[in-house]
Amino acid sequence: SGSSSGSGVAVAASSCAAAIGTETSGSIISPASACGVVGVKPTVGLISRAGVIPIAHSQDTAGPMTRTVADAAALLTVLAGSDPADEATAEADARKSDYTRALDADGLRGARLGVLRGMNTEPRLLALYDAAIAVLRQRGAEIVDPVTIATQQQLTGGSDLFQYEFKADLERYLAEWAPTASVRNLDDLIAFNRREAAREMPYFQQETFEASARRGPLTTQEYVELKERLQRQSRAEGIDATMDTNRLDALVAVSAGAARHIDLVSGDGGGGGGAPSGTGIAATAGYPHVTVPMGYIHGLPVGLSFFGRAWSEAALLKFAFAYEQASRARHAPAFAATAAIPWDGRGA
Repeated sequence: SGSSSGSGVAVAASSCAAAIGTETSGSIISPASACGVVGVKPTVGLISRAGVIPIAHSQDTAGPMTRTVADAAALLTVLAGSDPADEATAEADARKSDYTRALDADGLRGARLGVLRGMNTEPRLLALYDAAIAVLRQRGAEIVDPVTIATQQQLTGGSDLFQYEFKADLERYLAEWAPTASVRNLDDLIAFNRREAAREMPYFQQETFEASARRGPLTTQEYVELKERLQRQSRAEGIDATMDTNRLDALVAVSAGAARHIDLVSGDGGGGGGAPSGTGIAATAGYPHVTVPMGYIHGLPVGLSFFGRAWSEAALLKFAFAYEQASRARHAPAFAATAAIPWDGRGA
């Protein structure tokens, strides 16, 4: 699963102790789930994005990908902090903490957790999810099952927001990080790709570049209204309202659909199995999100998500650590020569 798939694979295979992923919408959480590792997508503004090639500043952030929650907490502690090169991090120094101090094997006791349902219906996935919820309850969490985020289906227009911000953010990146490059803006990049199409675009086109190039500046009324609506619906009217109404400490969900086997004809199919989990609202809001291994379907991983209000990383890591210690769901990959079962391409 993209786009931090290399980071997820390297951690899962123990090629490194930890890696950094980057996410706009799912690019830490989904590959972490598919690779059976821990992923932390922090509150936007906790970690500097200086030097990160951008997609959309409303949602872009870096975050840890590790084999254990303890490793993720240690790495997040190092990464968090204010940076004059990224104005979004102005609050980070006041908000950050030593996240390793939040790790408590009994950390679920007394926590009130809301369970999101209805997005995934695959029976084996639901069985894993129900088993995970049972572990949370056994470890002392008060479970509110189900809860719904009323605005979830109203979060439309995200791709339009990305197109506006991608144009502005990429051109700012080029000015700051490649001031002597021959390409200075999105139009220059599009022209370069057309000139070098035989090498640059033998198998794909540049529809995203071209769509973004047609967008106006960030002062455009459409953009201003779209950003305000998405942030309001995902934050105050979405995650915050759901947690207030149900008096929750965090929300729980399946991180992504089950990972897919490789199809030797059609490729891997992309995504973490393709089934939506309902966790994307945390990315839209810019709120923190932690995924931890929950189990396996046909030997391939799927993760359990904890997400919640802005700056609640310590609480989410506490809950994820307590679940991890109780479930011990992750196991190291076996590096099998081939899949253990026949695969019919339909997930059966």
